Amino acid sequence: MTLSLDQAIASFEPNLPLAIGYSGGADSTALLLACARKWPSQVSAIHIHHGLQAAADDFAAHCLAFCKRINVPLTVKKVDARHELGESPESAARNARYSAFSSSNMPLSAVFNASEAIKNIANNVNIANIALAQHADDQVETLLLALSRGAGLPGLAAMPAVWQRDGIQYYRPLLQVSAAEIRRWLAVQTEFGPAGAPYVEDPTNTDESFTRNRIRAKLLPALDAAFPQFRDTFARSSAHAAQAQELLNEVAVEDLFKTEIPPNIKQLQQLSDAKMGNALRFWLKTSHQTTPSTAQLSQLVDQIKACTTRGHQIHLKVGRGFIKRQEACIDWYNP
Repeated sequence: MTLSLDQAIASFEPNLPLAIGYSGGADSTALLLACARKWPSQVSAIHIHHGLQAAADDFAAHCLAFCKRINVPLTVKKVDARHELGESPESAARNARYSAFSSSNMPLSAVFNASEAIKNIANNVNIANIALAQHADDQVETLLLALSRGAGLPGLAAMPAVWQRDGIQYYRPLLQVSAAEIRRWLAVQTEFGPAGAPYVEDPTNTDESFTRNRIRAKLLPALDAAFPQFRDTFARSSAHAAQAQELLNEVAVEDLFKTEIPPNIKQLQQLSDAKMGNALRFWLKTSHQTTPSTAQLSQLVDQIKACTTRGHQIHLKVGRGFIKRQEACIDWYNP
């Protein structure tokens, strides 16, 4: 069920102190302002300076001014978000953000200290809880993007509301709040002026060379007209996919317990094709942080099934590295 922003924040109970990923856009501005009001002196902000467009310095300056106005400490971190060959710009920027969030020794570009009591938070020391401002429309876009790419259950599960990465607890408290509701809420914060709370507009958000932006501009309005409740129904479908993936992960753990790590070839051959593929995908993701394509995984399963002699070699490109036979087992390496 979609919620108002006030309802979402009222039910949001994270561990404190809390840092907000703050871009300066409408969504993160609303999240930062609402959380700062709910937990005075317990909230800080982190702005990731991607350096990918000319306006990046202006965005950082806006964030600094707004945080000073609402008395919230801000840390600005510069990252290299240029994408490598075969990596999408969105993926590169996302990975750079998470690396910045999880690193306590990144260069500090600008800090406003609201008070000495939370100075350590402003300096990004011991940050353990971070909230991000993705909302219900972002969740739908993520699901549609996954469908357009033929994704499996992990993609169809879209974005989790709570998860951990690199020792940090992350939250997305606005996943049941629409983009329109967020802008409505900002507009009525008239203590900042008749236009409401100020925020910046990222010009790349209207660039329809990006698939996500085409989905936002063309598909969401059509869905709104044809199926007004699509945010709720799509969210239920993503929740079902997430639950199914959780069950598959439990099966993978049980099967990998039998095959051991690295996986034993003969033990893998005792599994059905579906269970073997599921176990291998889970092993590669959890042990090596890599994800095979559908074609790579299918080829790997076929090679393992055919591996019945001592001389049969396995050497396949999988994810960012290679799978290689090592005596009775297979293992993954990144040269």
